[in-house]
Amino acid sequence: MDREEIYEKKLSFSRIRVRVTKVGEDYSILTTGGEKPHIGCTVLSVPRPSLTGDGSVSVTSSVINLTGHKDEKICRYLAEQTAKKKNAVVSCSGGFHMDDITETQITEVMAAVAEIAQEISKG
Repeated sequence: MDREEIYEKKLSFSRIRVRVTKVGEDYSILTTGGEKPHIGCTVLSVPRPSLTGDGSVSVTSSVINLTGHKDEKICRYLAEQTAKKKNAVVSCSGGFHMDDITETQITEVMAAVAEIAQEISKG
């Protein structure tokens, strides 16, 4: 990965954009999308050896949410997956907002987030 990469997925009803910046050995992720891009959550994920003792990497995450915001699901997933794959500290901030979003649309957003996480891990 160069210093900065942008990943974008078009959804049936909107789009989601993820900007990943390499900061030394660590990563900063900014996630935006929907009708009203904003910062509704920040997650900091720190890699560590898994408690299973099998040599795999796990993470410990700290989360700050704005009251009433549900952006943690997106930010936590991206931060934790990237921290595990890159074995690096990762911060992820951002927000995705759609008025009256449906469960089907939420599922579509999270599928796009999972695809982006895979792309980041390859970068």
